Amino acid sequence: MPTRQNWFDGWRLFALLSLTLLALSIWIAGMRGFEVDGVRMVIRFTARTSLVLFCLAFAGAALARLGPNAGTRWLRRNRRYLGVSFAASHAIHAVAIAAFAVMDPAGYAAATSVASYIFGGIGYAFITAMTATSFDRTATAIGARAWRRLHLAGGYYLLFQFTVSFGKRIPDMPLYALFLFPLVAVFALRMIAMAPRAQATVRTG
Repeated sequence: MPTRQNWFDGWRLFALLSLTLLALSIWIAGMRGFEVDGVRMVIRFTARTSLVLFCLAFAGAALARLGPNAGTRWLRRNRRYLGVSFAASHAIHAVAIAAFAVMDPAGYAAATSVASYIFGGIGYAFITAMTATSFDRTATAIGARAWRRLHLAGGYYLLFQFTVSFGKRIPDMPLYALFLFPLVAVFALRMIAMAPRAQATVRTG
């Protein structure tokens, strides 16, 4: 008998998270009259929500393997939908960046560089490809091996990009170091889960 889906599973979870992020982003921008300051607040807000959603999606399988329980099984079961929610968060982030570029070209130019275009562009290319292959039909079309390679390469690239993006702000704002903890934790969890001893323990436990 199939399990009845609730609002915190599957595509309903995606819809709930995406609509909440969109509503909060509009509210944040509206608090500053939809001016540049409000748009920049949305950029910062969605950068952080994207970080959280990415970490949950990328750590889901490792957590379920190392510590199986109701919570980690929920993460593993919904990692696809958390990943697509991450993509929605970063889409809002991109719209806010575009609005910033139009509303304050000088400020935008000062805040960006050629490197940010290159590495950010690669990141968005991975997000687009990973999102496009997050559906059963497209995942089947490219094959299991190609799907795994794409999502592993994209996941580790985005982990690296988040680390650099938040890490470079630490000299000016030391509290940004706090954002590196979940990224380091995700990397460590995945490395531990991949270790032969951990895999043997899971199989025999």
